Amino acid sequence: MSGNVTSLFRGTAAHSPSMAALTRESGEAAGAGPVDFCIPCNPYFPTPAMFEELAGRLRDIVTYYPSSADTITAELCGLLQLPPQCVAMGNGSTELITWIDHLLVRESLAVPVPTFGRWTDQPMETGKRVDMFPLQEAGGFALDLARYAEFVRARGTRAVVVCNPNNPDGGYLHKQALVQFMDAMADRDLVVIDESFLEFADAEAEPSVVQEAMLRPNVVVLRSLGKNFGLHGIRFGYLVANPALAGRVRSMLPKWNLNSFAEHVVFMLRDHGPEYARSLHQVRRDRLEMSAQLSALPGLTVYPSQGNFLFVRLPVGAEGTAVRDRLLTEHRILVRECGNKIGSSSRFLRLVVRPQVDVRRLVSGLEQVLYGAGRGAAVPGPATGTGYSSGTAAVDRLVSETNGSGMRAITARTAGAGAPGIAAAPAPPAGTGTGMPLPAAVPVAPAAATVPPPAPVPQPAPYPGPVPVPHPAPVPQQPAPAPVPQPMPMPAPMPTPAAAPAAAYPAPVGPTPPGVPARGGLTAAQVRGTDGLSSVPATGWPNAAGMGQAG
Repeated sequence: MSGNVTSLFRGTAAHSPSMAALTRESGEAAGAGPVDFCIPCNPYFPTPAMFEELAGRLRDIVTYYPSSADTITAELCGLLQLPPQCVAMGNGSTELITWIDHLLVRESLAVPVPTFGRWTDQPMETGKRVDMFPLQEAGGFALDLARYAEFVRARGTRAVVVCNPNNPDGGYLHKQALVQFMDAMADRDLVVIDESFLEFADAEAEPSVVQEAMLRPNVVVLRSLGKNFGLHGIRFGYLVANPALAGRVRSMLPKWNLNSFAEHVVFMLRDHGPEYARSLHQVRRDRLEMSAQLSALPGLTVYPSQGNFLFVRLPVGAEGTAVRDRLLTEHRILVRECGNKIGSSSRFLRLVVRPQVDVRRLVSGLEQVLYGAGRGAAVPGPATGTGYSSGTAAVDRLVSETNGSGMRAITARTAGAGAPGIAAAPAPPAGTGTGMPLPAAVPVAPAAATVPPPAPVPQPAPYPGPVPVPHPAPVPQQPAPAPVPQPMPMPAPMPTPAAAPAAAYPAPVGPTPPGVPARGGLTAAQVRGTDGLSSVPATGWPNAAGMGQAG
């Protein structure tokens, strides 16, 4: 591959160049591009037989209009056992993020970083303040929900995002901790749980919070189909929320926002549930083996992941853009260098989980690029040609000066409140994590100090340093909740200088008990399509709460 191929990376600020652009620039035939460790697709689905079926229908697919989004959504909801009034399908999750920002985010959004770039970029493009909560490298980029809630209240942020698993590090939050966080954020305008990569998680049997989201007035769950089904080019995803929120987004979507490829795939899925479940099982096995092989490379740190990708820190002296360019030009391997992700730097790569034959090729390429002929210290990258990576300087400036406000001056409310800078927050103590009690909405520091912590949640191996070879033993589970949970008392919202009239913010609400409808929502029985006594009949396709866990 020529230098013109690697120059494509200098012309894109948000992501890597598309595979089509790389193929055109290199002059290679279609399908003969590099081994792709960049785009996080499922490599085992669709099956070859499904691709042949799509190819046989290609003429009709590209010739005729698709059905309406309502028709396609109804078919998907039948597979996932979800009520259609609680679902909105979009032309990829990015379209849904755009409408969530336009319709449901009014003034500010809190986002842990690093994470998927559209959660920081989209609201800043529309003039919102983005409050970025940095995940600490020393803590393995784990998100402490208690400290995050504390940060949200100190900033007075009105909307909150949590990605589970997080992209690019694959960090995972247990369902019980997320539900507790959702209830603690009941006085916020909006809580978004982005589950785009949750199908690849195996830490819990039923990790999704979609059922709980439909019962709450301010929670939206975002889910991807392209990533899970290995079809990024089709561009389809969906959100789940109570009927009022889902209907508001659905009413703004164009009539034919879903294309005919998306329709044909959705209608094929009913007959291919077992193949899909097997593909997820194979990705999880590959993740363990790939993590073990990468962890054996000297100086390379591999972070625990529940996604279909691994976040790795390069050895001291190695620079990500140089490693990326050499892997592409010398070994025809495409990787995601993360220097342009806020909260990351060019020392980090995100590597997609792939079959073992490809992983062996990746490990061999990394050995040659990082260590040369020997297996000693990493060879520093070239000093020239790497200025197009944002590195850490721009990130530090953005976070410390404005914290994503997109304006030259920080708002008077934030400055007047005297909220501590996010970089000043101490690293979370060892042994704490997502099971830590969430803070109340009273003055933050005293409240947080008086809450007694429960038994610690099992945490990943200590950092920094290479992660040991992972073991396939199941992750210890949280104790199962009682069949009828009692409502958790919710704190009163913290007053802020620039607050809107009280009527604009509804009073906080606690968890909705079974049989009691949430405002704008359904009862638990209605959501599950039952009378509350009988179970939903099995369809042979994994449902949204535990999609793909079988097999």
